[in-house]
Amino acid sequence: MTTARDIVQTSMGQLASDGDGVRLTRMVGSPDVNMVDPFLLFDAFGSDQPGDYIGGFPSHPHRGFETVTYLLAGRMRHKDSAGHEGVIEPGGVQWMTAGRGVVHSEMPEQENGLLAGFQLWVNLPASHKMTDPAYQEFSASEIPVEQLASGGSVKVIAGQTDQGTVGPAHIATTKPLFFDVSLPPDASFRQAVPSSYGGFLYVLEGHVQGGGEVLAKMVGVLGDGDHIDMVAGPTGARFLLIAGIQLNEPVARGGPFVMNTKTEILQAFEDYQQGRF
Repeated sequence: MTTARDIVQTSMGQLASDGDGVRLTRMVGSPDVNMVDPFLLFDAFGSDQPGDYIGGFPSHPHRGFETVTYLLAGRMRHKDSAGHEGVIEPGGVQWMTAGRGVVHSEMPEQENGLLAGFQLWVNLPASHKMTDPAYQEFSASEIPVEQLASGGSVKVIAGQTDQGTVGPAHIATTKPLFFDVSLPPDASFRQAVPSSYGGFLYVLEGHVQGGGEVLAKMVGVLGDGDHIDMVAGPTGARFLLIAGIQLNEPVARGGPFVMNTKTEILQAFEDYQQGRF
């Protein structure tokens, strides 16, 4: 017997500022939703006011987890201490494994217009926290889009749909699902999400119902079960499904570093200050 995963918690997130004054809404990593193992943070940003984003995210370090940037509008240039550099364009994704340490920046490649997207932090297990930094980057044209019988679609960034479409981002540690799902009015969407996974939805447009209702610009945390059954509202819906293997390990946070113990956090600060990243 299979069990549908209900929406057990919803949140509108918390307004916040990061980098050099970039305005955003913290959906995961907030007082409402501290963490959805293995996900440490999920930020949504979007504005056509340059003052809200023009400062970008100047050079800063990371250790012990992965960052995922998914851009809906605008352009963002990333550059890091390992010599990687590129531009994320609308519909594109950068999946960065910080591992043992990297210093990077993400700066808007525009002075006006809409900049919108998301940043996700994915924890690494203790056995992989000190791995070498790595990158996976994909343009919109490299990300497959599965057409649904309902007339909807699923953009598959990571993981595999029940119909067999596989995303280009391959992450061995948490084997995540990262789908961008669009549904017409009153259409349903079913997808296996293993019981060992933690996960959530973020609704961009419309609303969805699945053992609980998630409205636009809200996050909905998934309860126990092995699949989701979501139904779009009368105006349709667009939502992100994000899920991955729960690590069930201690989490010690220290700003841009996420390790398993406070001692490891202090070591990360020392290594960064001594230029060992």
